[in-house]
Amino acid sequence: MANLFTHSLSINLRQTMVDITHHIKNDIEISNIKNGIVLIYSPHTTTGITINENSDPDVVLDLIYGFEKVYPTDDPNYRNFERNSHSHLKSSTLGASQTLILNEGNLILGQWQNIYFCEFDGAKNRTFYVKILEG
Repeated sequence: MANLFTHSLSINLRQTMVDITHHIKNDIEISNIKNGIVLIYSPHTTTGITINENSDPDVVLDLIYGFEKVYPTDDPNYRNFERNSHSHLKSSTLGASQTLILNEGNLILGQWQNIYFCEFDGAKNRTFYVKILEG
């Protein structure tokens, strides 16, 4: 048995990380699947999915700051006509998906971990998918 869930986000900031853990946990509850794999996927080329700390909100800000230092938004050497090459680089670094283990109805996450949808070229309406595979 497999279940696919679709979620929409309205992003108001150019670069942000949105905690989507509650969406995934709700999907698991609805699916009634207790053991298996949970795949979270973003189909956008300027976004990413990551797992990181949930207890200190400054960690998210520091991650965005660090990505901006490595891949600055306004580098004049970027050639992409949309002027969002920095977003593609950040997205490629993080990746478009995460895979987690579902055990006895619970995601296996570290004590301080949550799942984040990362936007690097907002403000935009975005979609992400959650696929729950039983097994």
